[in-house]
Amino acid sequence: RPWNLLDDALLSDADAAGGLTPALADRMRRLIAYAVEGGAQGVLLTCSLYGPVATDADAGVPVLAADAAVFASALGGGHREVLVLATFAAALDDTVDRLRASARAARSPTRIVGQVIAPGAVPDPGAADAVLLAQYSLAPHADALAEALGLPVHAGPHAAARALRTAVRNATDGLTEGSIPCSE
Repeated sequence: RPWNLLDDALLSDADAAGGLTPALADRMRRLIAYAVEGGAQGVLLTCSLYGPVATDADAGVPVLAADAAVFASALGGGHREVLVLATFAAALDDTVDRLRASARAARSPTRIVGQVIAPGAVPDPGAADAVLLAQYSLAPHADALAEALGLPVHAGPHAAARALRTAVRNATDGLTEGSIPCSE
């Protein structure tokens, strides 16, 4: 049963501090611990800034970073060029930088390009043979965009939900197919 915890000041506090500080990372770890103490079988962080906390969390349950699954999906899809879309430059720059770093780490030959678009606009994909949505808020438009462009569209929440479901199933003994509802 999915449930959500929100500390809506984590992003603004990180912005004011100039990035992720040890104190803010500790604050995120406390939220993760709170979720686990409340019965969570897995935790998905939905802010990319806090992704490094996911990789060092020792929570006893799977803890996933916001974009790890969508990056793996986009880079593992055999695409020559992935177009990253965002509605504002900071989100675009951050996602393109992190996706390029993931591509280098995976030794993927995939070319990464980016484009800022107005909400609701249909972009020109150029030579791209796939699209990655930089913001979770764009995910509801993934299917319509895929249809309009005739290209696969990788959306963070969809990939993350599938990855979390798999991680929880792998970490939990005795579960049967379909016993962990996880909305995408």
